[in-house]
Amino acid sequence: MVQTPSSPAQLKLDVTVAKAAAGFHTEEVQPDKYADFEFLFTRAIEFRQETIYFIVVDRFCDGDSNNDEGPTPELYDPTRTKWGRYWGGDLQGIIDKLDYLKDMGVTAIWVSPLFEQVEGLQFESAAMHGYWTKDFKRINPRFVGKGEPTSLFECNVFDRLIAEMHKRGMKLILDIVCNHSSPDVNGHKGELYDDGVLIANFYNDVNNWYYHNGEITNWEDEWQLLYGEMAGLATFNESNPDYRNYIKTAMKQWLDRGVDALRIDTVKHMPTWFWQEFITDIQTHKPSVFAFGEWGFSKPWDGKSPDFANKSGMSILDFGLCEAIRSALAKNSQGGFYLIQNILDLDYLYNRATELITFVDNHDMPRFQSLNSDPNVLRLAVNLVMTSRGIPCIYYGTEQYLHNDTNGGNDPYNRPMMEKWDTDTQIYKDMQLLSKLRRINPAISLGSQVQKYITPDIYCYVRKYRDSRCFVAINKGYPAKIDVMSIDLEDGEYICIITKRHFHIQNGQLRGLELGSKEMIVLSYLGEKVRGQTIVRAQLNGVATKPGETIVVTGDCPELGNWDISKAFALEYINPNTWFGEIPFNESAGKGIAYKYAILRENQTPVREEVINRRWILAPQGTVKWQDVWNH
Repeated sequence: MVQTPSSPAQLKLDVTVAKAAAGFHTEEVQPDKYADFEFLFTRAIEFRQETIYFIVVDRFCDGDSNNDEGPTPELYDPTRTKWGRYWGGDLQGIIDKLDYLKDMGVTAIWVSPLFEQVEGLQFESAAMHGYWTKDFKRINPRFVGKGEPTSLFECNVFDRLIAEMHKRGMKLILDIVCNHSSPDVNGHKGELYDDGVLIANFYNDVNNWYYHNGEITNWEDEWQLLYGEMAGLATFNESNPDYRNYIKTAMKQWLDRGVDALRIDTVKHMPTWFWQEFITDIQTHKPSVFAFGEWGFSKPWDGKSPDFANKSGMSILDFGLCEAIRSALAKNSQGGFYLIQNILDLDYLYNRATELITFVDNHDMPRFQSLNSDPNVLRLAVNLVMTSRGIPCIYYGTEQYLHNDTNGGNDPYNRPMMEKWDTDTQIYKDMQLLSKLRRINPAISLGSQVQKYITPDIYCYVRKYRDSRCFVAINKGYPAKIDVMSIDLEDGEYICIITKRHFHIQNGQLRGLELGSKEMIVLSYLGEKVRGQTIVRAQLNGVATKPGETIVVTGDCPELGNWDISKAFALEYINPNTWFGEIPFNESAGKGIAYKYAILRENQTPVREEVINRRWILAPQGTVKWQDVWNH
């Protein structure tokens, strides 16, 4: 997304690459034309409008039974009773179910790691999960056709998956692991290959590819977290440039094959400088790529995870909101919906709270229904993340109420085999509606979230962006009748997206709102869509404003008022740390511009940033992002 050209020649190359990556015809760009411009923005994928579906590949669908046994048949369990072994899911199985997923409203699929894994058992478990990598440039042979080459550049079934997904307008998110390779399996540990060629070995580490500091014993000790081993996994030495070149080259090859985004494992176990280098190199290679990391069990108040999200170049999974939803809904903890609002009240700690990945369960925790088996409560939880700030991620099988409660549903029992594909379940039908709503109503994907009514059992909020609105009311308790005195929707008649009930808003109020037990209503109002040859999604962080103040963007082009601050473009308030807006560019599309931010105060002198004007080259068309921090 952001590139820093080091020379006019490099700038020329970056402009050409940027246009090619954005799908445009490339033309000759004079290297000295924009030689004094510091940055270049290219077209970006907007992930806030996506609905993600997370698949553990081995447990989703067996589309090709001929590959089940793989190179080591004893690692495969045809009875599907040995939870640590392979059960047969593969890439063909995902291809076979793409229409099922697309019809449900899924727009992006996160797949567990596809890399070739070690062949063997450790404590009766194989590497079916994908986190014991042997070769980052080859695919697990159980996921491809029997006898098919596993080298990434020769794997036909992976190419078919990418082609079929992109044909349906769906994006592929690859789960990657940069922190470690494999544990000791049958006396072999950390044996790493480069497309079939052995390049590292933990027990003969002559080139220092690994740390040798023993296992983590104190999970509060940051040094151990960064340089110790998790559960005996061979931990890479990121200070070794050969390792860094290998892992970045491997991931760039996956991106070249069509991967759209990355989910990155165990990010808190590697220093931030590594991630800054990694993300910069990856985005220079493919400017549009979106990335999010797993900072395990992060909380907004822990300081470290928001700091990482703000400085690393990637978003993170929102464990804090997940735990609040599970406490409020699945566990009926004291405080109820206040627990969720308390998390959202801390969104100002993040620069990109609207890009946090939200979820209610995953492969490392008991499924939601192992905590609360009521399908109506699960429905409320799913619909909550579908309408709240952030990018929703649904764990495979949730729409089919898939769960196994053995041992409380803990790993590995949170990874059962997908059993049915019913398109008539209530969650499946809700997701059809709400995923579509997320894509057509920008208030849900881009806007602020304002609480309008709250008790431990009832939660009402409004999503707002420009003149678009979405009002949500949830009741997890007994039937109730309430008055919502400020709803921020235009007066008139509304029909609930989910229940089809009719509601009347008068004088900005919704009086006598009757909510049944475990009922949710969603009212939507669509404003005018922003249109332009190039749309810049501008976001500013790090500025404290007071009620009545507005952030504007002023600049040297018509779209930004030609430095006339009375004609500057006004941004939207999202939270105390974030202002955002979509700026349409027509006349200036494809040109270099200069701009800065200012605070407008009624009847007072505007406060401008105390910084040399920002300078950028706009992509000639499409959507780009500015993500800036206030300078003063």
